[in-house]
Amino acid sequence: MSRLNKIILVQFRNYSSASYQFTAAVTCITGPNGSGKTNLLDAAYYLCYTKSYFNASQQNNVQAGTDGFRLEGTFEKDARKEIISCKWKQGKKEILANGVEYDRITDHIGKFSSVMIAPDDIALINDGSELRRKWVDSILSQVDSPYLDKLLRYQRILLQRNAWLKMQSTVTTIDATELEYYNNCMAEDGQYIYERRKQFLQGFLPLLNDFYHRLSGGKEILQVAYESDLSQKTLAEWLQYNLQYDMRYQRTLRGIHKDDWVFVLSGMNVKQYASQGQKKSFLFALKLAQYAFLSKEMGHLPILLLDDVFEKLDQQRIEALLSIIRAPGFGQVLLTDTHEDRIRLAFGQGADIEFVRL
Repeated sequence: MSRLNKIILVQFRNYSSASYQFTAAVTCITGPNGSGKTNLLDAAYYLCYTKSYFNASQQNNVQAGTDGFRLEGTFEKDARKEIISCKWKQGKKEILANGVEYDRITDHIGKFSSVMIAPDDIALINDGSELRRKWVDSILSQVDSPYLDKLLRYQRILLQRNAWLKMQSTVTTIDATELEYYNNCMAEDGQYIYERRKQFLQGFLPLLNDFYHRLSGGKEILQVAYESDLSQKTLAEWLQYNLQYDMRYQRTLRGIHKDDWVFVLSGMNVKQYASQGQKKSFLFALKLAQYAFLSKEMGHLPILLLDDVFEKLDQQRIEALLSIIRAPGFGQVLLTDTHEDRIRLAFGQGADIEFVRL
């Protein structure tokens, strides 16, 4: 199990300077709206992944009127303690472990893990394919460091190939050598990514079915269809076959950057036909299956981060979720709620739970 025992925030969002300790199995962060509950939860996520769950721009994490922020977390894993520091100032990010800066920030990914469940996560089901790709990539990048390296290179070469395609409209001769380099790199990395994504689904789907049945009480059969151009041709074949179209549209139209996952419940497309209740159960099952998959692959339990979820769930799903996170052997849970009494009632007497009041 990995735990976050202490966290320090300096100039992070609405925090000028604050420090909190987490000693119980479950910590509930309570307070009125706007008090910083979600920001504290996001700080814990940032320490695991060196980025915010909610804000793509680093500048949006900086307290107004300041030029940077610092986060520090004391983690414990396998009876060992490690202090992780994340600093960002004027566009420069530094990540340190026990005072020693990483050579590459990506070396930190996979050391400590967390799974966030937040109200807007329903977009994972309802929105476009990019969110689902990022979600799968975030999981595989933690358990397979070559995957992360190849994904980053593929994305970099894709941008270069697209820039090359745009330039061809202004030149009279084609530089086939440069194009061949891009195609070879993308084909090699793309094939690896495709195979790992297929393999991931085989281990993930049984976990997803199990958690959905536990959360919903239903017996529907879940399927996840992995849609990829590479199921029809190799990427090398696509890049050659599709070159005339790529030249016309000035971008690479085929590849693993177009992959998608279609969620199916009893033969129905969840995005189009499932009820709101079914979607909520499906979403929570996805995140809990992510938690279980990471636990198995990484050999330690992630931290579960629940942002205002009890406000959005009916009593049946609350009880089902509680039965999962209160089971023996479950990891650390940090959650937010505006009503302390609701959490006390939900967990009942004797629960190992503490409150951080903002």
